[in-house]
Amino acid sequence: MRHPFSSRVFALSIAAVAWTSPPSQPEAAQTSRQAVILITLDGARTEEIFGGLDAEVFKSSLGEKQVLEEQPAYKRFWAATPNERREKLMPFFWGTLLKEHGSIAGNRALNSVATLTNTHRFSYPGYSEILLGEAHDDTVKSNDPLRNPYVTVLEELKARLSLSKTDVAVFASWNVFDAIVEHTDGALTVNSGYESFDSPDPHVAALSQFQFETPTPWDSVRHDAYTFRFAMDHLRRSRPRVVYLALGETDDWAHGGRYDRVLETYARSDQYLKELWTWLQADPEYRGKTHILITTDHGRGHTTTDWRNHGATVEGAQHVWMAFVSPTMTKRGEWRDTPEIHTNQAAATLAGWMGLDWKALRPSAGAAIRGN
Repeated sequence: MRHPFSSRVFALSIAAVAWTSPPSQPEAAQTSRQAVILITLDGARTEEIFGGLDAEVFKSSLGEKQVLEEQPAYKRFWAATPNERREKLMPFFWGTLLKEHGSIAGNRALNSVATLTNTHRFSYPGYSEILLGEAHDDTVKSNDPLRNPYVTVLEELKARLSLSKTDVAVFASWNVFDAIVEHTDGALTVNSGYESFDSPDPHVAALSQFQFETPTPWDSVRHDAYTFRFAMDHLRRSRPRVVYLALGETDDWAHGGRYDRVLETYARSDQYLKELWTWLQADPEYRGKTHILITTDHGRGHTTTDWRNHGATVEGAQHVWMAFVSPTMTKRGEWRDTPEIHTNQAAATLAGWMGLDWKALRPSAGAAIRGN
């Protein structure tokens, strides 16, 4: 999330229309109760998502006397082929989720490309692009905790669908999400960074206290475990229609040069996805009626010298990936030989799943992704 810039720190071709044009009838015509969940893994490189452990990068992160083959994370996640490695790293994501229920775009080796449209290539602009459906490079240009100048798709869904504050909830590891997700302060349920979380569940209440007793190396980012547990508690108790889960440790450990911890974070995130999906499938209110979009705010450098970094001058930081798990999308597994897509299409995709035509509200935004 952090970037060395000032704060510590998608136009479609005609060929893409079949993949991205909105449906002729809005999904709102569906009579059942629909829900959407947006999940982001901060700064999650395409290399790890599609290829698992990168041995050269791992080696570059080690000290002089450290041997790659002796590292616990190498022993745990290494395999002979990229497909085997990614399945070792994220077995649920690449197994049950994408083989049986969803699809993923962004593997350039299969002629599937997903990119940012903002030129900054760091966190706030990336998340803002996802939530607004367009980049605003002149006004959203730092990671400073400044209130988003524009109404986000989360706020618009709340207003247009007459949802309550608890119906639209954001749980994030980075404290700047308080500013990113809301144009109007207090419009949504937001819990981010080191922030207390009220729950009648004594276990969850204890976790709220423990987050302050288990600091990370980063002042503005708590461990993802707390973020996920609070989100699951809210899901169980408040039954929200719109949820945004923003995990952060993939980025922070990379900035810190701890490739082993980066890999461990992917594996933990996979377990979170499994737990969330299992819960959704067991609940008749959500089963078969919940749409999930999983992506990242930016990529990072492709090489052993710049994998830790991202930003306007870092080649690779523009490359991202997007995964879709929706009862309205029939495509499964990896996208191949498809038109390029962009993260500025995320807002319209999320809105469309809930029956809202985002392009009608924001004509300059990216079009919804169909992927059928």
